[in-house]
Amino acid sequence: MNAPASNRAKHLTKQRIALGGGLLSRLLAPSMHRVLDRIDAGLAEGGIEATLPDGEFRILGCRAPGPIAQVDLVDWRALLHLIAGGSAGWYRAWDLGEWTSPDPVPLFDLFMRNRVSLGQSARPSGPWKLLGRLRHWLRDNSPAKARRNIEYHYDLGNDFYELWLDETMSYSSALFAEPQAEDDGEPLAAAQLRKLDALLDRLNLTDGARLLEIGCGWGGLAARVCERYAVCYRGITLSAEQKSAAEARTAGCPDSSKLVFTLTDYRDVLAEEGPAGFDAIASVEMVEAVGQRYWPAYLDAIAANLKPGGRAGLQYIRIADDIFEHYAASADFIQTYIFPGGMLLSESRFRALAGARGLAWVDQRDMGLDYARTLKLWRERFDAAVGAGQLPAGFDAAFIRLWRYYLMYCEGGFRGGGIDVAQVTLVKE
Repeated sequence: MNAPASNRAKHLTKQRIALGGGLLSRLLAPSMHRVLDRIDAGLAEGGIEATLPDGEFRILGCRAPGPIAQVDLVDWRALLHLIAGGSAGWYRAWDLGEWTSPDPVPLFDLFMRNRVSLGQSARPSGPWKLLGRLRHWLRDNSPAKARRNIEYHYDLGNDFYELWLDETMSYSSALFAEPQAEDDGEPLAAAQLRKLDALLDRLNLTDGARLLEIGCGWGGLAARVCERYAVCYRGITLSAEQKSAAEARTAGCPDSSKLVFTLTDYRDVLAEEGPAGFDAIASVEMVEAVGQRYWPAYLDAIAANLKPGGRAGLQYIRIADDIFEHYAASADFIQTYIFPGGMLLSESRFRALAGARGLAWVDQRDMGLDYARTLKLWRERFDAAVGAGQLPAGFDAAFIRLWRYYLMYCEGGFRGGGIDVAQVTLVKE
């Protein structure tokens, strides 16, 4: 099952708002230099080598070791977009050609690495901040809206994702033997299997156990479970595309009749299953699609569906607590263009909610550099597919630019340390 070619991804790329004109930006040039002054002062690590619209070459930061980004500021309106829209506005400026870079990843790394010292320099302000927050609120993950938000991203088509994910179809961070040794030749699929095994090892599964996966994706974890155990598995998703692919992928597994995939909201599992409970629960990078308002409901679902002593293995993405309040107060590039309704975790807040529900937080393992490497490999595979003309019909040049930017933006964020990914075990006390 694949999305219709005529309207693929149009909902992602139609959100374009341009600010001002060339005359306005020229009139504001002096104030734009003051914006650069604030960015310069806020770069405690690394720096930017910038070419400005008036031809001036300027170095920002570069007072302490760190990544060096090269930026050609083609038009002052790029800074207007940054001031008004934060990271979402900075993407709009890039898409409009108002700034370019031979490699934007170090720039995104810099923004995240210097997130505290930069303060509000790269965050939305004024009515644009309120507009973004309202729009994000209107796309929250209430039971009535959650499926639409998932379809927005995941139902772009299985044939699209197959082009640049590995054969495990894992759309989450891999776990490499040496994440910093990016030229060691380890295949992405091998690192993804290591990730799946690491999560399954947390669950203490035995043959005959009942396992629930919240957010089953394209069936990669279910297929791996079948290779290691004889369990009764149920996978839930809100994506019809993923459900279809997961069923096809596991049809040949031994005891495939004990594998069930359903289009089910995590909030509805207990009502369908009854009080018997599961021995274990797995959930890989699904909680980011829940939203802060529904973290309690997500953890309620885990606590209610686990048997006493049962274990839940989670892989989750968090954002540093030192910027969470600002992050949660508006809508960033990812929330605006890629994952409507999404929200990275505040680990301290989420962990406290888990503890209040009798879920002990055990054996956390951080994997941020693994994700940076995963994203780089995804981008290389995506670029190769585009270069070979393999992208399915319906994906235009605007979408290609957006998707490449998304992969670079996330890679830089993980390299900068302000976002991280981790695995943890929740044990029902």
